[in-house]
Amino acid sequence: MKYFLLWAVGCMASTQLLAATPAKAGFRAGAATSNITPFLGGDIVGNFVRPVATNIHDELHARCLVLDDGKTRLALVVCDVLGISRDVSIEARKLIQQNTGIPPENVLISAVHTHSACDARGTAPLNEYNKFVARRIADGVQTALGTLRPAQMAFLTAQAPEHVFNRRWVMKPGTAPSNPFGGIDQVKMNPPGGSPNLVEPAGPTDPTISILALREPEGRPIAVYSAYSLHYVGGVQSCDISADYYGMYCEELKRLLGADDQDPPFVALMANGTSADINSINFRKPRPKLPPYVRMRAIANDIAHKVCAALAEAKYRDDVTLDARYQELKVHSRRPTPEQLAWAKETLAKPATKSDKVDMPRVYATRTMNLFKTPETLPVPLQVLRIGPVCVGSMPTEVFCEIGLEFRKRSPIQPAFLLSLAHDYMGYLPTPRHFPLGGYETWIGTSRLEPQASEKMLAALLEMAAEIKKQLATAGSK
Repeated sequence: MKYFLLWAVGCMASTQLLAATPAKAGFRAGAATSNITPFLGGDIVGNFVRPVATNIHDELHARCLVLDDGKTRLALVVCDVLGISRDVSIEARKLIQQNTGIPPENVLISAVHTHSACDARGTAPLNEYNKFVARRIADGVQTALGTLRPAQMAFLTAQAPEHVFNRRWVMKPGTAPSNPFGGIDQVKMNPPGGSPNLVEPAGPTDPTISILALREPEGRPIAVYSAYSLHYVGGVQSCDISADYYGMYCEELKRLLGADDQDPPFVALMANGTSADINSINFRKPRPKLPPYVRMRAIANDIAHKVCAALAEAKYRDDVTLDARYQELKVHSRRPTPEQLAWAKETLAKPATKSDKVDMPRVYATRTMNLFKTPETLPVPLQVLRIGPVCVGSMPTEVFCEIGLEFRKRSPIQPAFLLSLAHDYMGYLPTPRHFPLGGYETWIGTSRLEPQASEKMLAALLEMAAEIKKQLATAGSK
């Protein structure tokens, strides 16, 4: 009752809306966290310069949710890392199947994209940290499974438009700086704030926070799985390990719900939506510099309060059934043109210059040459989960915002939302219209898949969702 009252007061909920109703025996949920903080001394990834980690500002976690409808079990895991490789995902799901019996295709593992973590994108044979992450993901799912209890679910959304801005800007002709390849793009990522050369953002934003809320029949919260299309916030102290705003949001939501000392523990999860071209900077005006973590915490707290307020209106149900589909779609990798290849060879033939600045042409010349080591086609992990009436899709890339909006609109199962960075890290995923515009996210070596990849991947996800819907309709007619 303590937790029910705190939830109701903290979120200004009405007791009528949150009145507990008996749960059917079929649907259960459990949640747990598993610490995946690396040892100090490793490289922090996410930027062209990789500082060595010397301080842990806040611990990193694999946040795990297990759902069971009596016939099917699903596991959803959100990891506080930049990205997670296919090999790490495969190893984690293999261990999960061994320890819990949950099949690999029913496990969704995604990364938040913090730029203040060590690398979990390793390839087989996995290094020590990557093995550790895979094992701790499996441990977290097994622990969550041990907390399964009767549950009710609600799906709802909240709006937070003030924290999301498209970071790709169309510039006045000829005003964008040259790219590493010696050309001039039409679009600049992260342009100078307030520049008179800005024309308009090159794409939309998505202000919606998608929220899956799980609670016990008596009203005590079990978990809140949420997704928001914000790339990351940053503004950390140099050389710090941090889960960025994702971790701060989870802790603040737990506090708001009065679940700090709950047993079994309440778990909040914040997955990365489709935020490849979205960040929290309003480029229409210069941004004042703030001390480390101030802006990050302000955004995390505001989002947590918005979610908490939305939970006050949640309408729960216990007639929840589950389903999943997983496939690895064959997609062509990006191949350099003869002109790009000639440029790369010429660039790398020049002596490297000694400077504190990153030699971007050399970086991208190296990346261009490395593409020849990549197979012509790549297995792209795609997954769709149905949780009651809700459709959750995922892609293994940094997904452009407009792709997520399109999935939400066109999914045959409604409501729907799309996640990035699931089961692999395969670079940026622009839509075809962005490649002629240029900009960091479209450069060869940043975007690793063919220009038509987004259309093929979206079509496959929609087909998977349609298959799930058809099976649900067939089962309902029997």
